[in-house]
Amino acid sequence: MLTTPLWTTASTARAPSGAVARTRSIAPQPGPHRRASCLRARASADEDATGVWDAMTPSRRQSLMALMALAVPVSPLGAAQAKFVPKSKREEAGGAAVVVDSEPAKRTTTTTTTTKAVKKPASAVKTPEASFAALRVDITKLMARDKDFGPTMVRLAWHSSGTYDRMTNTGGSGGGTIRFKEELAHGGNAGLDKAVKKLEPIKKRHPDVSWADLIAYVGVVAIEEMGGPKLKFSYGRVDELDPSAVTPDGRLPAADKGDGPGPKTQKGLRDVFYRMGFDDKDIVALSGAHALGRCHADASGYVGPWTGTPLLFNNSYFVLLKGLKWEPNLETGKFQYKDPSGNLMMLPSDIALVKDPKFKRYVDKYADKKGGQDLFFKDFASAFERLELLGTKDLVELKA
Repeated sequence: MLTTPLWTTASTARAPSGAVARTRSIAPQPGPHRRASCLRARASADEDATGVWDAMTPSRRQSLMALMALAVPVSPLGAAQAKFVPKSKREEAGGAAVVVDSEPAKRTTTTTTTTKAVKKPASAVKTPEASFAALRVDITKLMARDKDFGPTMVRLAWHSSGTYDRMTNTGGSGGGTIRFKEELAHGGNAGLDKAVKKLEPIKKRHPDVSWADLIAYVGVVAIEEMGGPKLKFSYGRVDELDPSAVTPDGRLPAADKGDGPGPKTQKGLRDVFYRMGFDDKDIVALSGAHALGRCHADASGYVGPWTGTPLLFNNSYFVLLKGLKWEPNLETGKFQYKDPSGNLMMLPSDIALVKDPKFKRYVDKYADKKGGQDLFFKDFASAFERLELLGTKDLVELKA
């Protein structure tokens, strides 16, 4: 019988041929794993000297085997492990109850699935299409908040381009000079300083778009959003850095040259538009933008809307110009015309379009109930797209 606790025994195990025997020093330590190591070491002693296994009672053997089952897995991976050999197999193992397994323990590989952070690709360069799409969203939001914004932006874009002189190749929309106070002070631009001010927050949010492109683009978006024709737009305008490129005042068309809708005003229209390279059809088509908005006494000095639908781009300007009886309005500060209701107005330069036979032929076409609006949209789109290209170079057409 054993008189010494198994977990305090130091012993040398006899290994089969080819295996390396180990000497273990078992320090006192409680716990099933350590006791199992002690038991294995005790059981591996020479059977002739100790007779450990045969001397054990069946219950002791069963306890030993249970403890050994718990202890085996704690051996270091790759090290030789002790393995219990039943009595019936001892002769084959050289008579030892416990032998040392000379084969390294098979390494158990535990596969742990980890979620690696996917490295996001570098942000792609923002395309012009993406830039202008985002810009369009901001423009339409501003139009929704301010009902007068759309018509005013059409006027701003038109006046930015309308300074062009093809003889000297100066003016036009190329440098965005209408944002300078020197050009905003021109008589025809009264009130547009407020429009530029409203665009400043949008410009800050879109620094990749030049002022010149922004001013031209808001005109396009406003016309389209208010029901007008689909317009082509080209970008790439480079801003002038100072007002030295601002053209002289007087290049925009005048509403009255002193004779109401008479010959002087008619000639004044042709002088301005011919200077830019337009013809009579273009003059009438571009005048159709008066379907939008209204005049303000604190800006141009004229008062009132041209049509009953000032936020819709359509051919109503021509229908009303041709179909209603227009009379001088003696109650306004500046000379203008009124319809029978007194709610609508026309400028002397508007009435000039039905007084001049060459202009009137286009008014009649655009006012026609059958196809008049489609023809107007077609001719307006052509003229407005050319207008916004004046004074520019090397532009790139924005993809639809």
